[in-house]
Amino acid sequence: MTYAEFFSEIKGKFMEADVSDVTEHLAYQFNIIGDAEGIFYVEVKDGQLSVEPYEYFDRDVIFIGKAETFMKIAEGKLDPVLAVTLQKLKFEGNVDKALRLKELIDSKRK
Repeated sequence: MTYAEFFSEIKGKFMEADVSDVTEHLAYQFNIIGDAEGIFYVEVKDGQLSVEPYEYFDRDVIFIGKAETFMKIAEGKLDPVLAVTLQKLKFEGNVDKALRLKELIDSKRK
């Protein structure tokens, strides 16, 4: 899978999230290592969600992992906290905001 294919698929999964009740600013950068290597970000601002294939310098958290790990998280098949515990996912930044990623993923299944 190329980065372009991966990004197109993952963007669709993240865009399903309901962020209408999120009042705080959340900015996540995802650094993909290995196959489909690249960078994208997810931002929630004023109840609006953006997913773009760029580096985001005003980020709260950077997540680092393989494309397969990010896809499983976006699909709700892998808990991001468990992924960190299993060392399939690394993060740098604000722990509280990092934990909010699970809420975003779970919001699309309600």
